[in-house]
Amino acid sequence: MSVDIDDDLKPYRVVVNSEEQYSIWPLDRELPQGWSEVGPTGSVSNCLTYIAEVWTDMRPLSLRRHMEAATTDARIGPDEPPDRPARPHLLDRLATEQAAEFTTSIADGARALKESIDRGFVLIRFPQTAGGTELGIALDLAASKLEGADFATANGTVHLVGDLILDWREARCMVALDLSTMQGLGRLECSPG
Repeated sequence: MSVDIDDDLKPYRVVVNSEEQYSIWPLDRELPQGWSEVGPTGSVSNCLTYIAEVWTDMRPLSLRRHMEAATTDARIGPDEPPDRPARPHLLDRLATEQAAEFTTSIADGARALKESIDRGFVLIRFPQTAGGTELGIALDLAASKLEGADFATANGTVHLVGDLILDWREARCMVALDLSTMQGLGRLECSPG
């Protein structure tokens, strides 16, 4: 609604809707559906001054509630009751050696792993975490050990070492994979800091 200078002399009222959004409405007109009168009546200036004082959060009520629920869920975790102790951070859980695997949709897993190694980037999955955690590892080929691995016959073991960032923290991944099964053991080591 536009207001001209002459309208400031007409009486208005402060109105609010179910989303706790404020506005002004002419006192002599019927309120639109979904709006109710709150606060003072008077000139445009008086009504707008009142709104500026009380309407400090411009987000609609439904958005505020959604954001509060998301914050609560993030603090306690989506499946954890509020009184349950917080689980260790994923980096801490992956700091101990556990099952790891290279997964691919290609039938020749050893060839797919070799291609990933040649690109310098490998996806490693830790299946024992909730839902299985797949991490992208930027390989450190100088630290990785590929000798003794025969990718053509899918025999031998590769020792892969690489870096990643998980939840804004730098980590190093070390994993040993059997080429015949694409499974093995791996762990993360968090960088200091």
